[in-house]
Amino acid sequence: MKSNTPDRRLISFIGRVQGVGFRMTCRQIARGFDVRGWVRNERDGTVTLAAAGAASELDAFLAAIAARMGSNIEETRVQNDAPGDLPATGFEIRR
Repeated sequence: MKSNTPDRRLISFIGRVQGVGFRMTCRQIARGFDVRGWVRNERDGTVTLAAAGAASELDAFLAAIAARMGSNIEETRVQNDAPGDLPATGFEIRR
């Protein structure tokens, strides 16, 4: 029996991902998918994104980010367990 618990992922984007509208683009793309979460810049120049949703929605969401911002992304690291501080709904930019 399939669980109703959504998948949770923590993703680090490495490359030229700060100062190029990456977080705003992620938030805009998220509006087209049934996902919730947040995105923020890190001090080391990476961007961290935490999201929850059905696996198929998360896969499509991340593929859309790669399609739109792929020229800025050198590497993507995915962990299959996002932190517990995700918003109940929506997708936000954190500072």
